[in-house]
Amino acid sequence: MSITLPYHIIHMQLADQFSYDKLNASQIERVQYYIVFWWHEIALGQLYIEDINRDGTQLNILEAILPALIKYASDKELLSKVIASFEQQDFLSFNRILDQILKNYRSNNLPNNVSISIVVCTRNRSESLKKCLDKIINQLPAPGEIIVIDNAPTDDSTKEVVKLYANVIYFKEPRAGLDIARNTGAYLAKFPIVAYTDDDVCVDKLWAYRVWETFLDESVNAMTGLVIANELETESQQIFEKYWGFNKGYQDIYFNSDFINCDVFAPKVWDIGAGANMAFRKSAIQAVNYFDDRLDVGAAGCSGDSEIWFKMLSKGLIIHYNPRAIVFHDHRRELKQLHKQLFGYMRGHVAAALIQHSQNRRSGYRKYIFRMMPRYYLLLLKLGFPYYELRYQTLWSEISGLISGVVFFYKHKSTSSYTCDILKK
Repeated sequence: MSITLPYHIIHMQLADQFSYDKLNASQIERVQYYIVFWWHEIALGQLYIEDINRDGTQLNILEAILPALIKYASDKELLSKVIASFEQQDFLSFNRILDQILKNYRSNNLPNNVSISIVVCTRNRSESLKKCLDKIINQLPAPGEIIVIDNAPTDDSTKEVVKLYANVIYFKEPRAGLDIARNTGAYLAKFPIVAYTDDDVCVDKLWAYRVWETFLDESVNAMTGLVIANELETESQQIFEKYWGFNKGYQDIYFNSDFINCDVFAPKVWDIGAGANMAFRKSAIQAVNYFDDRLDVGAAGCSGDSEIWFKMLSKGLIIHYNPRAIVFHDHRRELKQLHKQLFGYMRGHVAAALIQHSQNRRSGYRKYIFRMMPRYYLLLLKLGFPYYELRYQTLWSEISGLISGVVFFYKHKSTSSYTCDILKK
């Protein structure tokens, strides 16, 4: 049985150092490295390293950040110069040219506050919620409001945590279900932009600003952002990040109806982003009749967000993946927790895909679920045989979730009708 070595996460400011000289590798025994490269507040790329002293490190840094720089650099001559300065280890030139490329993306002249509503949906996780709120209340600039939706709690722990924060709004939603809680948050929101994050997330200090800034483009109706792992110490955390992680890269991406047009087979709307870091115009949520609460009746996890993105794209709305809107996610530390999580993810994923197929029968999701996914898992079962270690040890939980999602869908095929308690009043 292999031993899982932890990854030491390092956030390297390229403006401050040009090599790995300051990593103090000698102080950490039997460890691997996960390095995120930054230019001030802009994340540019990442790199996994098993041997900090191996040759080619400088080249690997360039490879890690180059895709983002290609997107950011409108002047291709500047791009050539910044690459040359890096390869020549000309630190002063590299700093100067990189600043020219990214200066228009820096957070200059911040307003005092931004007109967005932040919604955190939670249930019986008061310790995580407090860490989350500690970051949110220190946003620069401040959001218009912060709403905590206490989803069918079994105790008052969430309410007691919220009492610690004078400017945080508490609302108890008695109906269980993440999408029901999200809908309630959207209905309560007083501001035109509704931003969602999870209670197991720490937001970057500029997150609220970056969300607000995204919607200055009036063509954008929804957004997702970059999700970086907070910790990669355990096997469970490493499996999740490498095979299921929420990190969708360091380049801006715009999604429109072309992404799900009839020529695209089973469009991967789940690749648009993560529910832990997403925002919408409130009017856009209303336009697609909110999140589909069928996905709450025993289905779990990450399905409601991809389903609403599908509905938005079907209506011709635009979604922007903005890698400058950044949050840090706490992955499950224990394999038992990961098995439960992935069962729920697969259950919700399959149910959402079949709902999307019912909305557009030419999308290919039915074939994806009933033909492609069984073949995919048969291949993984063959590759993992006989030990089923590392990525392969969660296969049975995933397959069980897949089957459960199919059963769930056919039990709940009726049209969604969102009716939270607050709407009944």
